[in-house]
Amino acid sequence: MKARAQADPIPPDAPVTSTRFPASLVSTTCKAISVKVFIISDIEGVAGIVKGAQTGPKGDAGLFQEARKLYTEEINATVRGAKAAGATEIVVMDCHGAGNGYTFNSLIAEDLDPACEFVVQDEWTEYTDFLEQGVDGALFVGMHARAGVADGVLNHTISGPNFQNLWFNDTLVGETGINAALCGTWGCPVLMVTGDQAACREATELLGDGLTTVQVKQGTGVESARSLVPARARELIEAGVKQALQDLEAVAPYDPGKPCEIKVEYKWTDPVAKLRHRHGVEIVDDRMIVSRADDWWTAWKQFFP
Repeated sequence: MKARAQADPIPPDAPVTSTRFPASLVSTTCKAISVKVFIISDIEGVAGIVKGAQTGPKGDAGLFQEARKLYTEEINATVRGAKAAGATEIVVMDCHGAGNGYTFNSLIAEDLDPACEFVVQDEWTEYTDFLEQGVDGALFVGMHARAGVADGVLNHTISGPNFQNLWFNDTLVGETGINAALCGTWGCPVLMVTGDQAACREATELLGDGLTTVQVKQGTGVESARSLVPARARELIEAGVKQALQDLEAVAPYDPGKPCEIKVEYKWTDPVAKLRHRHGVEIVDDRMIVSRADDWWTAWKQFFP
């Protein structure tokens, strides 16, 4: 089945048995098949989240708590879609560095759909156990554009104060590329990405037209956007998940290439100074390093975190 690049809008009064999706999304011949789905998420690409103060406890506490609810409900929409499409094991990993005790821990555990399990990690790209066991597909929710993309809402790469540009074998990437490479290391394809138009565009350019994308807002600046109402965004995300999981081979696992060279341009000199004696890391200048290895994972772990 040929995957479409963009999830089609749901008709306003679509019946439950709409021809877009069969009444039973899993045939009786494949109910016993195990389908493992990894949901990797961030907060900046969620519908209704536009201001920096919404993204962490150091901003407005009330705005952040509201944003956590919006974030959690987009995850729940993703879980519902995955379950309806036949997923038998669903793991969610929050990758939002909110600060304080909320770093990689911004989802509201009490409100998460019980059909999933969730991971709280200490360092980004630390948790790989689920991938090592073998995962059929990854779904990226709430993604944002890489640093420097003018129409990307809250655009940044990794740590806003530190990172400016990141390349994998001369391909400029953002956090979607990092998470995709992490999944690809263990042969897991990324099947869907949600976020603003810049995040969806960036993901499609990197991963190909087989990728399903769900755009939930249109960025007009770093802290300005035209957004779907959250309830509508969740409907589209749920439908997009069902579409994406119809073809687990629509997108190849992302591999930046072997051998792999990772180049990082920082915004200031301190991060480079701290890497001066790391094995496999070359200091190019006061703000740039290159890490080289036989594969992406080895090159990544040589300098990060």
